[in-house]
Amino acid sequence: MSVKIRLQRHGKKGKPFYWIVAADARAKRDGKYLEKLGTYNPNTNPASIDLNIDGTVKWLQNGAQPTDTAKAILSYKGAMLKNHLAGGVRKGALTEEQAEEKFNAWLDEKANQVTAKKDGLAKADVDAKAKALAAEKEVNDKRVADADAAVKAEEEAVKAAEAEALQAKEAAEAPAVEEAPAEEAPATDTEPAE
Repeated sequence: MSVKIRLQRHGKKGKPFYWIVAADARAKRDGKYLEKLGTYNPNTNPASIDLNIDGTVKWLQNGAQPTDTAKAILSYKGAMLKNHLAGGVRKGALTEEQAEEKFNAWLDEKANQVTAKKDGLAKADVDAKAKALAAEKEVNDKRVADADAAVKAEEEAVKAAEAEALQAKEAAEAPAVEEAPAEEAPATDTEPAE
């Protein structure tokens, strides 16, 4: 029987959630498994992985083969490194203390990288929200300015209409004064002399 370390899908449609399991290679994808080693949730950023590293290393040392995706997850969490260091201890290249020291140093570095990524994502999210707020504020200010301009234009139009109505009323109320035709100067007959 060959054993695979692979992902078993759970969750709902469009929101996958995986269990990392050691299972017989002939078993169905979501079928019977030998041991649950952890979980993987790709819906978060960065993806959240909970893994039993010691149990995984035990299965790797007993000959279990990880699938490509599972191998990437195991490398990310350090199970492959711990298996490699355990092989070095078995061969006598390292002592148990040196292997633990190297593994802990790697874990600290990895934790710093993950924290930096989370901080970067949080900062980018805050910057995006601030930018969106500034853009929305600018649009709202423009709307307010346009509304004020429309109100002022309407008020001016009303004042102009009132002024015209007032002039028309004054013109209608003013007494009609008829102008007398201007007297023409008497025409002098000047005939050209012959």
